[in-house]
Amino acid sequence: EVYILILPAFGIVSVSIMKLIGKNKIFGPLGMIFAIFSIGLVGCLVWAHHMYVIGMDIDSRTYYMSATMIIAVPTGIKVYSWLLSIFGYKFKINSLFIWVLG
Repeated sequence: EVYILILPAFGIVSVSIMKLIGKNKIFGPLGMIFAIFSIGLVGCLVWAHHMYVIGMDIDSRTYYMSATMIIAVPTGIKVYSWLLSIFGYKFKINSLFIWVLG
């Protein structure tokens, strides 16, 4: 599933931000940990949202639609934690900074 495959990339971004700002931890480490576990858990529960052509009943479609939208919450927590981590950073434009922002 896509949500499980993206977790290593999220880790790479977090480590890159820590190296970029020169700190040993990112903003809100507990929130980041819960966000990672939430993405992993909810990512395992939304597998059927790709099966829209099989004719699921309305209750199942509603569940998978809701679970798919809920996965945006921990992802948003991760993105805002990254942004707050680089808040106040003296911007030195280098390749790592451009990669992190990309």
